[in-house]
Amino acid sequence: MDLQRAAPHTAERIVTVSPDVTSSTNLGGWVNKVGVWSHTEAADWFADDAETILHWREAMTGQHIQLGISETNLVGALGELGATWSRWNQPLLPIGVMYDPFVERALEPWSFGIYAGGQSILVGTPSGVTLAPEGGAHQSIKTPSIGLEQPGCISYEPAFAIDTEWTFLASLGRLGRADGSSSYLRLSTRPIDQSLANVPTDPAARERRRRQVVAGAYPLRRVDSPSVTLIAMGAVVPNALEAADRLDALGFSADVICVSSPDLLFRAVQARRGLGDALTWILDSVFPADRATPIVTVIDGHPHTLAFLAAVHGVPSTYLGVTQFGQSGDVTDVYRYHQIDAEAIVGAALDLID
Repeated sequence: MDLQRAAPHTAERIVTVSPDVTSSTNLGGWVNKVGVWSHTEAADWFADDAETILHWREAMTGQHIQLGISETNLVGALGELGATWSRWNQPLLPIGVMYDPFVERALEPWSFGIYAGGQSILVGTPSGVTLAPEGGAHQSIKTPSIGLEQPGCISYEPAFAIDTEWTFLASLGRLGRADGSSSYLRLSTRPIDQSLANVPTDPAARERRRRQVVAGAYPLRRVDSPSVTLIAMGAVVPNALEAADRLDALGFSADVICVSSPDLLFRAVQARRGLGDALTWILDSVFPADRATPIVTVIDGHPHTLAFLAAVHGVPSTYLGVTQFGQSGDVTDVYRYHQIDAEAIVGAALDLID
């Protein structure tokens, strides 16, 4: 919506696509602004209802496409919309949204669309066992790994609103170009205290943070002499910060690293070994050799997604994450069940320190 005002020529090329989750993935404000695409004008039978929050105006000028309950049709449309830059020299900026567990349902046509040159942004939200009350059917486990492994696509899982903005804009900037790529953003609806991001106010430091976020990770908390490094991603970053506070109270200081893209970090690790041409500066910036300590990684997804980080300096490590089908409950209980809460992080850290 900000792009409508700040960069209208860019915003007019955005096309959003969703199955039956337009409002629950928070597209309501955008749809109210740009309308829904249709072959013909359609009557809005609720236009005179003052209490209607979502205004479903259908017209040929609309920029949102509603596809019903069909994630495979959605990614098929994304692939075609994302290929206009090469077919007609008219790049569109297609963005698809769906509940994250259904990325697996649409995986083959999504991957084929990327293979065929379609460049788009796929947003999986809500994600993980953080979607606690809805049970295992709606709680994704494997999608972080899918994002890391999908060719032609960069995956992000930002923890804070500002991280989401920066990674989203970076993803838009890669669309519609011969050297471009698709992106996958795995998001959560967990309310998080945004002050925990501790974004620098100094312009140079803020820009350094932005570059680190877009490149894959940044130090969220540094201490003088760390005993352990806690590495967290997405919705469970507050758990790592709480665990760091508890460890400090026990006399053990912890660095806390926030990962925004395991995908880009893995590419950097490979490039450092001569396997690829990715930039490697992010590893030296976030994981300097003089701060190498045992690490605990934690993610609302399968733990092996971050396990490769132990190889950066070959340190002892423990990987926390989700390896079982989810359960219904509140977030606190479900995190405890899967051992990704602060208590589990503290226990894993103490085992490594001892």
